[in-house]
Amino acid sequence: MFWKRMFGDKPAPEQAKESGFFKKLVSGLEKTKQNLVSKVEQITSGRRVDESLFEELEEVLIEADCGVATAMFLVDQLRERAREEKITEAEELRRVLQEEMVALLEKNAAPLKTPAEKPYVIMVVGVNGAGKTTTIAKLAYRFQQENAKVLLAAGDTFRAGAIEQLGVWANRLGVELIAHQEGSDPAAVAYDAINAAKARDSDVLIIDTAGRLQTKVNLMSELSKIHRVVKRELGRDLDEVLLVVDATTGQNALSQGKIFQEAVPLSGIALTKLDGTAKGGIVLALASELELAVKLVGVGEQYEDLQDFDARAFVAALFGEADS
Repeated sequence: MFWKRMFGDKPAPEQAKESGFFKKLVSGLEKTKQNLVSKVEQITSGRRVDESLFEELEEVLIEADCGVATAMFLVDQLRERAREEKITEAEELRRVLQEEMVALLEKNAAPLKTPAEKPYVIMVVGVNGAGKTTTIAKLAYRFQQENAKVLLAAGDTFRAGAIEQLGVWANRLGVELIAHQEGSDPAAVAYDAINAAKARDSDVLIIDTAGRLQTKVNLMSELSKIHRVVKRELGRDLDEVLLVVDATTGQNALSQGKIFQEAVPLSGIALTKLDGTAKGGIVLALASELELAVKLVGVGEQYEDLQDFDARAFVAALFGEADS
Protein backbone atom coordinates (compact mmCIF):
# COMPACT_ATOMS: atom_id res chain seq x y z
CA MET A 1 0.00 0.00 0.00
CA PHE A 2 1.33 3.42 -0.91
CA TRP A 3 1.34 4.84 2.61
CA LYS A 4 3.61 2.11 3.95
CA ARG A 5 6.21 3.18 1.44
CA MET A 6 5.41 6.86 1.76
CA PHE A 7 5.56 6.99 5.52
CA GLY A 8 8.14 4.38 6.36
CA ASP A 9 10.89 4.97 8.91
CA LYS A 10 12.70 8.25 8.42
CA PRO A 11 16.37 7.98 7.43
CA ALA A 12 18.96 8.03 10.15
CA PRO A 13 20.86 11.30 10.48
CA GLU A 14 23.92 9.65 8.92
CA GLN A 15 21.85 8.64 5.89
CA ALA A 16 20.27 12.06 5.72
CA LYS A 17 23.68 13.67 5.61
CA GLU A 18 24.54 11.69 2.51
CA SER A 19 21.44 12.83 0.69
CA GLY A 20 21.18 15.69 -1.75
CA PHE A 21 18.52 17.20 0.47
CA PHE A 22 20.93 17.50 3.37
CA LYS A 23 23.36 19.34 1.12
CA LYS A 24 20.56 21.70 0.12
CA LEU A 25 19.70 22.15 3.78
CA VAL A 26 23.30 23.09 4.58
CA SER A 27 23.30 25.58 1.71
CA GLY A 28 19.82 26.86 2.51
CA LEU A 29 20.67 27.56 6.13
CA GLU A 30 23.77 29.61 5.28
CA LYS A 31 22.10 32.94 6.06
CA THR A 32 20.82 31.66 9.39
CA LYS A 33 24.21 30.16 10.15
CA GLN A 34 25.83 33.56 9.66
CA ASN A 35 23.20 35.21 11.85
CA LEU A 36 23.29 32.61 14.62
CA VAL A 37 26.03 30.01 14.63
CA SER A 38 28.84 32.32 13.53
CA LYS A 39 27.93 34.72 16.32
CA VAL A 40 27.77 31.88 18.84
CA GLU A 41 31.22 30.75 17.77
CA GLN A 42 32.53 34.28 18.02
CA ILE A 43 31.33 35.00 21.53
CA THR A 44 32.33 31.58 22.88
CA SER A 45 35.86 31.57 21.48
CA GLY A 46 38.57 31.74 24.13
CA ARG A 47 36.22 32.68 26.94
CA ARG A 48 35.30 31.31 30.31
CA VAL A 49 31.70 30.58 31.23
CA ASP A 50 30.12 33.43 33.16
CA GLU A 51 26.78 35.22 33.38
CA SER A 52 27.69 37.83 30.77
CA LEU A 53 28.28 35.00 28.29
CA PHE A 54 24.80 33.60 28.88
CA GLU A 55 23.29 37.05 28.39
CA GLU A 56 25.10 37.44 25.07
CA LEU A 57 23.98 34.00 23.92
CA GLU A 58 20.39 34.87 24.75
CA GLU A 59 20.65 38.05 22.69
CA VAL A 60 22.05 36.15 19.69
CA LEU A 61 19.23 33.59 19.85
CA ILE A 62 16.61 36.33 19.96
CA GLU A 63 18.19 38.11 16.98
CA ALA A 64 17.96 34.85 14.99
CA ASP A 65 14.19 34.82 15.66
CA CYS A 66 14.24 31.96 18.13
CA GLY A 67 11.75 34.02 20.13
CA VAL A 68 12.24 35.52 23.58
CA ALA A 69 10.63 32.66 25.49
CA THR A 70 12.51 30.00 23.54
CA ALA A 71 15.82 31.86 23.83
CA MET A 72 15.39 32.19 27.59
CA PHE A 73 14.53 28.51 27.87
CA LEU A 74 17.58 27.40 25.89
CA VAL A 75 19.93 29.63 27.88
CA ASP A 76 18.46 28.37 31.15
CA GLN A 77 19.18 24.84 29.93
CA LEU A 78 22.75 25.87 29.12
CA ARG A 79 23.19 27.33 32.61
CA GLU A 80 21.90 24.14 34.21
CA ARG A 81 24.03 21.88 32.03
CA ALA A 82 27.13 24.00 32.65
CA ARG A 83 26.56 23.74 36.39
CA GLU A 84 25.83 20.01 36.35
CA GLU A 85 28.68 19.10 34.00
CA LYS A 86 31.09 21.63 35.51
CA ILE A 87 31.69 23.26 32.15
CA THR A 88 34.09 26.19 32.45
CA GLU A 89 35.26 26.73 28.86
CA ALA A 90 32.72 28.59 26.74
CA GLU A 91 33.54 26.65 23.58
CA GLU A 92 32.14 23.50 25.20
CA LEU A 93 28.72 25.16 25.29
CA ARG A 94 28.45 24.89 21.50
CA ARG A 95 27.96 21.14 21.79
CA VAL A 96 25.48 21.59 24.61
CA LEU A 97 23.53 24.17 22.62
CA GLN A 98 23.21 21.76 19.71
CA GLU A 99 21.99 18.99 22.01
CA GLU A 100 19.43 21.27 23.64
CA MET A 101 18.16 22.47 20.26
CA VAL A 102 17.66 18.90 19.11
CA ALA A 103 15.89 18.01 22.36
CA LEU A 104 13.57 21.00 22.01
CA LEU A 105 12.72 20.18 18.38
CA GLU A 106 12.18 16.49 19.11
CA LYS A 107 9.85 17.12 22.07
CA ASN A 108 6.79 17.55 19.85
CA ALA A 109 8.25 16.02 16.70
CA ALA A 110 6.02 13.85 14.54
CA PRO A 111 6.02 12.84 10.88
CA LEU A 112 2.96 13.11 8.68
CA LYS A 113 0.29 10.84 10.12
CA THR A 114 0.23 7.32 8.73
CA PRO A 115 -2.99 6.82 6.72
CA ALA A 116 -5.45 4.36 8.22
CA GLU A 117 -8.17 4.56 5.56
CA LYS A 118 -9.01 6.27 2.30
CA PRO A 119 -9.22 9.05 1.51
CA TYR A 120 -6.24 10.42 3.37
CA VAL A 121 -7.27 14.05 3.89
CA ILE A 122 -4.95 17.01 4.32
CA MET A 123 -6.34 20.49 4.89
CA VAL A 124 -3.81 23.25 4.17
CA VAL A 125 -4.07 26.69 5.79
CA GLY A 126 -1.93 29.81 5.87
CA VAL A 127 -1.74 33.44 4.83
CA ASN A 128 -1.27 34.66 1.28
CA GLY A 129 2.30 34.49 0.08
CA ALA A 130 3.43 31.77 2.47
CA GLY A 131 3.84 29.23 -0.33
CA LYS A 132 0.63 27.35 0.31
CA THR A 133 -0.23 26.50 -3.31
CA THR A 134 3.27 25.32 -4.22
CA THR A 135 3.40 23.26 -1.02
CA ILE A 136 0.16 21.56 -2.08
CA ALA A 137 1.68 20.83 -5.48
CA LYS A 138 4.83 19.37 -3.90
CA LEU A 139 2.71 17.20 -1.59
CA ALA A 140 0.65 15.97 -4.52
CA TYR A 141 3.81 15.11 -6.42
CA ARG A 142 5.16 13.25 -3.40
CA PHE A 143 2.07 11.08 -3.17
CA GLN A 144 2.09 10.50 -6.91
CA GLN A 145 5.56 9.02 -6.66
CA GLU A 146 4.01 6.24 -4.61
CA ASN A 147 1.30 5.67 -7.22
CA ALA A 148 -1.38 7.28 -5.07
CA LYS A 149 -4.49 8.66 -6.73
CA VAL A 150 -4.57 12.32 -5.69
CA LEU A 151 -7.49 14.75 -5.73
CA LEU A 152 -7.13 18.50 -5.10
CA ALA A 153 -9.84 20.86 -3.85
CA ALA A 154 -9.71 24.57 -4.69
CA GLY A 155 -11.11 25.93 -1.45
CA ASP A 156 -9.49 29.35 -1.85
CA THR A 157 -12.47 30.97 -3.54
CA PHE A 158 -11.76 34.50 -2.28
CA ARG A 159 -8.49 35.44 -3.94
CA ALA A 160 -8.61 36.35 -7.60
CA GLY A 161 -6.76 33.75 -9.62
CA ALA A 162 -6.31 31.26 -6.79
CA ILE A 163 -8.50 28.62 -8.42
CA GLU A 164 -6.72 29.03 -11.74
CA GLN A 165 -3.33 28.83 -10.06
CA LEU A 166 -4.16 25.54 -8.38
CA GLY A 167 -5.65 24.37 -11.68
CA VAL A 168 -2.34 24.99 -13.43
CA TRP A 169 -0.55 22.79 -10.89
CA ALA A 170 -3.23 20.11 -11.20
CA ASN A 171 -2.77 20.05 -14.98
CA ARG A 172 1.01 19.87 -14.69
CA LEU A 173 0.76 16.96 -12.30
CA GLY A 174 -2.10 15.26 -14.07
CA VAL A 175 -4.35 15.15 -11.02
CA GLU A 176 -8.07 15.92 -10.74
CA LEU A 177 -9.33 19.17 -9.27
CA ILE A 178 -12.63 19.98 -7.58
CA ALA A 179 -13.43 23.66 -8.04
CA HIS A 180 -16.36 26.07 -8.00
CA GLN A 181 -16.56 29.62 -9.28
CA GLU A 182 -14.63 32.44 -7.65
CA GLY A 183 -16.56 33.86 -4.70
CA SER A 184 -18.47 30.67 -4.01
CA ASP A 185 -18.81 29.04 -0.60
CA PRO A 186 -15.49 27.29 0.21
CA ALA A 187 -17.27 24.89 2.57
CA ALA A 188 -19.37 23.75 -0.38
CA VAL A 189 -16.19 23.06 -2.33
CA ALA A 190 -14.91 20.97 0.57
CA TYR A 191 -18.22 19.12 0.77
CA ASP A 192 -18.11 18.23 -2.92
CA ALA A 193 -14.45 17.27 -2.68
CA ILE A 194 -15.00 14.76 0.13
CA ASN A 195 -17.84 13.09 -1.71
CA ALA A 196 -15.90 13.09 -4.98
CA ALA A 197 -12.91 11.50 -3.26
CA LYS A 198 -15.13 8.74 -1.94
CA ALA A 199 -16.89 8.20 -5.27
CA ARG A 200 -13.66 8.15 -7.25
CA ASP A 201 -11.81 5.98 -4.74
CA SER A 202 -9.08 8.60 -4.31
CA ASP A 203 -6.18 7.74 -2.05
CA VAL A 204 -5.40 11.31 -1.07
CA LEU A 205 -7.42 14.54 -0.91
CA ILE A 206 -5.61 17.84 -0.37
CA ILE A 207 -7.85 20.82 0.38
CA ASP A 208 -6.63 24.35 -0.28
CA THR A 209 -8.14 27.19 1.75
CA ALA A 210 -8.14 30.97 1.43
CA GLY A 211 -4.87 32.65 2.30
CA ARG A 212 -6.67 34.67 4.87
CA LEU A 213 -5.25 37.39 7.03
CA GLN A 214 -5.33 36.11 10.59
CA THR A 215 -6.86 39.42 11.70
CA LYS A 216 -10.02 38.83 9.66
CA VAL A 217 -12.37 37.26 12.21
CA ASN A 218 -15.07 36.40 9.69
CA LEU A 219 -12.60 34.61 7.44
CA MET A 220 -11.16 32.63 10.34
CA SER A 221 -14.72 31.61 11.23
CA GLU A 222 -15.14 30.43 7.66
CA LEU A 223 -12.02 28.32 8.05
CA SER A 224 -13.55 26.66 11.12
CA LYS A 225 -16.70 25.97 9.10
CA ILE A 226 -14.72 24.25 6.35
CA HIS A 227 -13.07 22.02 8.94
CA ARG A 228 -16.42 21.09 10.51
CA VAL A 229 -17.93 20.23 7.13
CA VAL A 230 -14.99 18.05 6.12
CA LYS A 231 -14.97 16.24 9.45
CA ARG A 232 -18.71 15.63 9.26
CA GLU A 233 -18.64 14.29 5.71
CA LEU A 234 -15.53 12.26 6.36
CA GLY A 235 -17.03 10.74 9.49
CA ARG A 236 -13.77 11.09 11.40
CA ASP A 237 -10.98 13.54 12.13
CA LEU A 238 -8.94 14.86 9.25
CA ASP A 239 -5.57 13.17 8.89
CA GLU A 240 -3.63 16.43 8.83
CA VAL A 241 -4.35 20.14 9.19
CA LEU A 242 -1.10 21.75 8.08
CA LEU A 243 -0.17 25.37 8.60
CA VAL A 244 2.13 26.66 5.88
CA VAL A 245 4.40 29.42 7.12
CA ASP A 246 7.08 31.44 5.38
CA ALA A 247 10.36 31.23 7.31
CA THR A 248 11.41 34.67 6.07
CA THR A 249 8.61 36.32 8.08
CA GLY A 250 10.28 35.44 11.38
CA GLN A 251 8.16 36.20 14.43
CA ASN A 252 5.13 36.95 12.24
CA ALA A 253 5.01 33.23 11.54
CA LEU A 254 4.64 32.61 15.25
CA SER A 255 1.79 35.09 15.62
CA GLN A 256 0.08 33.55 12.58
CA GLY A 257 0.33 30.11 14.12
CA LYS A 258 -1.24 31.22 17.39
CA ILE A 259 -4.26 32.71 15.61
CA PHE A 260 -4.75 29.74 13.29
CA GLN A 261 -4.60 27.38 16.27
CA GLU A 262 -7.67 29.14 17.64
CA ALA A 263 -9.62 28.51 14.41
CA VAL A 264 -8.69 24.93 13.56
CA PRO A 265 -6.89 22.05 15.29
CA LEU A 266 -3.51 22.30 13.62
CA SER A 267 -1.56 19.04 13.45
CA GLY A 268 1.72 20.40 12.19
CA ILE A 269 3.69 22.97 10.23
CA ALA A 270 5.12 23.05 6.74
CA LEU A 271 7.91 25.63 6.77
CA THR A 272 8.74 27.18 3.39
CA LYS A 273 11.53 29.40 2.04
CA LEU A 274 14.01 28.30 4.68
CA ASP A 275 16.73 28.77 2.06
CA GLY A 276 16.03 32.50 1.79
CA THR A 277 16.16 33.65 5.38
CA ALA A 278 18.54 34.60 8.16
CA LYS A 279 15.65 33.93 10.56
CA GLY A 280 15.82 30.13 10.60
CA GLY A 281 15.66 30.23 14.38
CA ILE A 282 11.90 30.55 13.92
CA VAL A 283 11.88 26.76 13.61
CA LEU A 284 12.74 26.57 17.30
CA ALA A 285 10.12 29.16 18.28
CA LEU A 286 7.38 27.43 16.30
CA ALA A 287 8.14 24.01 17.75
CA SER A 288 8.48 25.28 21.30
CA GLU A 289 5.87 28.02 21.72
CA LEU A 290 3.14 26.49 19.55
CA GLU A 291 3.95 22.96 20.76
CA LEU A 292 3.51 21.79 17.18
CA ALA A 293 5.63 19.51 15.07
CA VAL A 294 7.45 21.07 12.15
CA LYS A 295 6.59 18.21 9.81
CA LEU A 296 7.80 19.47 6.45
CA VAL A 297 10.47 21.91 5.35
CA GLY A 298 11.10 23.49 1.97
CA VAL A 299 14.54 24.59 0.79
CA GLY A 300 13.99 25.14 -2.92
CA GLU A 301 11.60 25.35 -5.83
CA GLN A 302 11.78 21.78 -7.12
CA TYR A 303 9.09 19.21 -6.33
CA GLU A 304 11.60 17.19 -4.28
CA ASP A 305 12.58 20.19 -2.17
CA LEU A 306 9.76 19.64 0.32
CA GLN A 307 10.97 17.00 2.74
CA ASP A 308 10.23 15.52 6.13
CA PHE A 309 11.74 17.65 8.85
CA ASP A 310 14.47 15.94 10.84
CA ALA A 311 15.62 17.74 13.99
CA ARG A 312 19.07 16.20 14.12
CA ALA A 313 19.72 16.81 10.43
CA PHE A 314 18.50 20.40 10.79
CA VAL A 315 20.80 21.21 13.71
CA ALA A 316 23.72 19.42 12.08
CA ALA A 317 23.19 21.42 8.90
CA LEU A 318 22.82 24.64 10.86
CA PHE A 319 26.14 24.09 12.57
CA GLY A 320 27.75 23.09 9.28
CA GLU A 321 28.46 19.48 10.12
CA ALA A 322 27.93 18.04 6.66
CA ASP A 323 31.12 16.09 6.80
CA SER A 324 30.89 14.87 10.39
